[in-house]
Amino acid sequence: MKFITKITSALILSVGLANAASYSVDNSHTNVGFSVKHMMITNVKGEFKTYDAQIDFDEATKSFKTFSANVNTGSVDTGIEKRDDHLISDDFFASEKFPKMTFVMKSYQADGNEGKMKGDLTIRGITKPVVLEVEDIASIKDFQGNKRVGFSLKGKINRTDYDLKWNKALELGGVAVSEEVKIIVDVEAVQK
Repeated sequence: MKFITKITSALILSVGLANAASYSVDNSHTNVGFSVKHMMITNVKGEFKTYDAQIDFDEATKSFKTFSANVNTGSVDTGIEKRDDHLISDDFFASEKFPKMTFVMKSYQADGNEGKMKGDLTIRGITKPVVLEVEDIASIKDFQGNKRVGFSLKGKINRTDYDLKWNKALELGGVAVSEEVKIIVDVEAVQK
């Protein structure tokens, strides 16, 4: 009986993968961003300029079969060169020693044009599970007849979980940089 169950599971999985198509990220229409509270009063936003991803997406079920990404930590850009230099230093990303952060999806639960993506996020060699909300999934054919998919990923992490611990206490209470970091990623990808 266990043998039949395993074969049935394998067939269901292979049928699901057969309907999925591979997509390449369109870097000119994708943004890998973040937001963090500064001095307890405002949000500072930034992005990473260099990244790649492996995406297998099933248009019929609007679900992801594979999603993994590599982000170059040295490509961080907040619009302030001095701050970016600090972010790639050992106080934060230690980009010379840890040039990449990665995300690997472990499961996906579809809910129409939305869903939950669970996976492992690795920063500074430390891997922790995270949950990303997937929103606004849409697919179209572009002007050249290529299939495209677009979606947003949103989540939160505690940066100290990844040894990003630099901070300074404020004179009247609070800290210079919040521990919570919001992840905000907008993806457009083209079917291979």
